Amino acid sequence: MSQITNSKQNKYNLEERTFNFTKRVNRYVNKLPKTISNLENGKQLVKAAGSVGANYIEANEALSKKDFKLRIKISKKESKESRYWLRLIEPLEKELKGQEALIKEATELMKIFGSILEKSK
Repeated sequence: MSQITNSKQNKYNLEERTFNFTKRVNRYVNKLPKTISNLENGKQLVKAAGSVGANYIEANEALSKKDFKLRIKISKKESKESRYWLRLIEPLEKELKGQEALIKEATELMKIFGSILEKSK
């Protein structure tokens, strides 16, 4: 199977996509300048980004529709929170594109979870 096919499949596999988002956030945070604000904001970002995928996995294992919707809401909230922390972080100039790409991905995940919520009504 080609790498392009794998990339397309991962884009539509939300568990894999949220996992990759968390991994990218972790790598990004590790590259940040070690300022007091970046250390604190980075901790918050790592927690929020990890929670996006963890709650999505929980949603997929939900025992009821109510539980499913709650976990999707949390994933959406954590995506939004990730975006917030990403905007607060002060990267080195060379990491600005990485920051912008992560903000874009957090925004897309937020919209995806919002769409799932709408469809699950």
